[in-house]
Amino acid sequence: MHPLCRTSRHRQPVPPGTYHGRVTEPRKRVLLAKPRGYCAGVDRAVQTVEEALKLYGAPVYVRKQIVHNKHVVSTLEARGAIFVEENYEVPEGSTVVFSAHGVAPEVHDQARERKLKAIDATCPLVTKVHHEARRFAAEDYDILLIGHEGHEEVIGTAGEAPAHIQLVDGPDDVDNVVVRDPAKVVWLSQTTLSVDETMETVARLKTRLPLLQSPPSDDICYATSNRQHVIKEIAPDCDVVIVVGSTNSSNSVRLVEVALGAGARAGHLVDYASEIQDAWLEGATTVGVSSGASVPEDLVMEVLAHLADRGFGEVTEYTTAEERLTFSLPQELRRDMKAAAAARAAS
Repeated sequence: MHPLCRTSRHRQPVPPGTYHGRVTEPRKRVLLAKPRGYCAGVDRAVQTVEEALKLYGAPVYVRKQIVHNKHVVSTLEARGAIFVEENYEVPEGSTVVFSAHGVAPEVHDQARERKLKAIDATCPLVTKVHHEARRFAAEDYDILLIGHEGHEEVIGTAGEAPAHIQLVDGPDDVDNVVVRDPAKVVWLSQTTLSVDETMETVARLKTRLPLLQSPPSDDICYATSNRQHVIKEIAPDCDVVIVVGSTNSSNSVRLVEVALGAGARAGHLVDYASEIQDAWLEGATTVGVSSGASVPEDLVMEVLAHLADRGFGEVTEYTTAEERLTFSLPQELRRDMKAAAAARAAS
């Protein structure tokens, strides 16, 4: 917790700007959202690259950005990770880590053909959606995948059953949907979407396809839902909301949209505190702060320090959920770590 934080589960109303009948300087404060930052899947993916570098030595190749955060990628590059777009850029026989967003089966096939040592850091919650896609495809369903065209997670999920999956990119795309049998249709979703927009898309789909089935469990990940929920709670009290995250991070972009939709007067996405413009803070008394699920906490602390230097020194942490979920490292990596530990013990 930030050293200036007070914790609260309730919004604190802004007190009147008067004292004994005299007009006073409005109180400046920060509402700090919790949960924020790293989710279990991101923590696992970043740790996977770090441990692979320790175990195998540099370089370790990573297909795509391990997570969508500029700072994380540059930090891992400095430690010896090499980020590539496709497997053919990885020298034969080398180690490659697949990103948290998941990959299509053909990517695994390519890695085998090039004799790559592949470590799959796909978030287990994305893997769950992959399992659902394969199962419904095996039962010959049409699968409507709600998500953003071109996003790596969508590409990976669609690759599990390309003959059965069609993308629905938001509510306005619903009219383009064509299915073979309206009685055998199911929807799945990208895990990092806006909860409200996804539900709007589903509602519009159901007006056209009343028998549309839902996935057995919610596809939007717990971390995405939790971060959007707390932003909704604090946004009505905020003159401006600052979300720390990269522009290619779907869940970070959604946080700004959710804040604006919930009543924040302004919202901005920044990678670093240095990107905050003083003009954003002019006339503001309450600033909301959160971060996307792939953002390290030290970047948030830098934002709080930046705001404190500009008079926003009072920080109240507003908590709506406690997150304790953790995921074990990929089995390929755990197996090699165990073998290395055994070898060290025997020597």
